[in-house]
Amino acid sequence: MTSPTYDVTMETLVFGGDALGRLPDGRAVFVPHALPGETIRLRVVEEKPHHVRGEVMEVLQASQQRIAPRCPHFGECGGCHYQHLAYSNQLAAKTAIVRDQFRRIGGLENIPLQAIVASPQEWHYRNTVQFHLTPDGKLGYHRGGTQNVFPIQECFLPELALNDIWRQLDFEPIEDLHRIDLRVGADDELMLVLESNDIQAPEMTVEGLPLSVVHLSPAGAIVMAGSDFIDMEVNQKRFHVSAGSFFQVNIEGAQLMVEHVLENLSLTGEETLLDIYCGVGLFSAFLAPHVRRLIGIEVSPSACDDFMINLDAYDNVELYQDAAENVLPQLDVHPEIALVDPPRAGLAKGALQGLFRLAPKTLVYVSCDLATLARDARILCKEGYRLHSITPFDLFPQTCHIESVAFMSRIHQ
Repeated sequence: MTSPTYDVTMETLVFGGDALGRLPDGRAVFVPHALPGETIRLRVVEEKPHHVRGEVMEVLQASQQRIAPRCPHFGECGGCHYQHLAYSNQLAAKTAIVRDQFRRIGGLENIPLQAIVASPQEWHYRNTVQFHLTPDGKLGYHRGGTQNVFPIQECFLPELALNDIWRQLDFEPIEDLHRIDLRVGADDELMLVLESNDIQAPEMTVEGLPLSVVHLSPAGAIVMAGSDFIDMEVNQKRFHVSAGSFFQVNIEGAQLMVEHVLENLSLTGEETLLDIYCGVGLFSAFLAPHVRRLIGIEVSPSACDDFMINLDAYDNVELYQDAAENVLPQLDVHPEIALVDPPRAGLAKGALQGLFRLAPKTLVYVSCDLATLARDARILCKEGYRLHSITPFDLFPQTCHIESVAFMSRIHQ
């Protein structure tokens, strides 16, 4: 059956990277790689009762903002969404999307939205890149909207040291290999991480390649070459980051975010501060010298091990290794400040209830997902918090992803 086609003038960019338009019957249509104001011929690829998804067949009247994408894979690769927009226009689009998410999901009209903080680097900013293997063993990325992997020839997002090394890697097809991560750290240290369900590490020769290799499986981490960790450096602080631990991929952007948090907290040195979802201690390492007591909460075992190494110099730091929703209801503290940096799913219900019980005067919410941030902000405001500021940070140029830092205060006890 032939998919229907329509000529549609697109209206706006929306959360997730698509452009939004309307079909003749009024249904919303979401189309990747289209721009507001341009007329396109689209083909419907998925139909729902109230909306459809489409793909661009032809741009009939292009937006004046449209530029030639830098990468030959743009349009096929699912990694980038905005290479057809100049960077200044990307920032403007992301700002509008933040405002829209807080209005629609957060239910807030007078949004204290601050100017978006641009990434110092528009290209080659990622210290980590994630590959998958094609059926014949080639390094590749997912095609947009699918799990299909295509081989890549070029990528302009990884740091240059990563671009130099991935071209030298040669794989045979490996069954059950989910993902291949390449990381670059301080002093251009390199690490290759193989993530698999198979507890048996694959055979691999790395002779002549200057990198550590670690196999991650349900059995744990197996070091195949070099070390099981890499050093990352932010604002002249070194962070021990194990193969299985998360770290921000845009170092210079993370540095700006840390500085923003420190500048806006006005710490006196007498505070008790909770760092919830603290990871390897990115924020804790900078906050610990300025508070009386810092309590970290983190569920990842490898991140907890890293946290203890990274915060070892401070006697005022404690760490709970468990899910936030398990720890917070049991804590017997009266924190002045809570900093939360949850995964994309946002704050779990139990974590929110635990925060309400502890009632910190100041709440700093670091978010990698606007929708869940807006949802949680709405709940927090209903429970006695006031939203003072939302500052977007563009840690992911060329993509639709937006990091944000929100400051909230409790208006009654």
